[in-house]
Amino acid sequence: MNKKYLIEIDGKLIGYSDLEKADAPMGVAFGLIEFNGIESPYEFFKEYCLKNNIVINTDDPEFEFIDTQVISGLKVFRQDGLEIKGVAGNAITGMKEDGYEISILGISYPFYEEEFPNHVKEYENMFGKE
Repeated sequence: MNKKYLIEIDGKLIGYSDLEKADAPMGVAFGLIEFNGIESPYEFFKEYCLKNNIVINTDDPEFEFIDTQVISGLKVFRQDGLEIKGVAGNAITGMKEDGYEISILGISYPFYEEEFPNHVKEYENMFGKE
């Protein structure tokens, strides 16, 4: 069973993610966002970034594609309220057709291993480690 993580921006709940994908050696967890009350995530993040002087790496209005630099007001919490922090921060990437993902960059070990044992195991299995 996947854990659901709460995603907030400036203290406001904007959705949830299972953080189902990973780059375990880099301490990265990411996943699709299931939005809560946001009709256009593209417009929402674009406006937020422009208002808060956050660099947008890529912005394609035609496909509603956006790729942001780290957004300091973007936070991810476990259901027990513990914040999942990455030393490099959190960013958003995605487009309307495929959905939008949150990435938590640089989660420290051993916390990463404790919180995401399945990601670590999947990575180790790729190299035949047991």
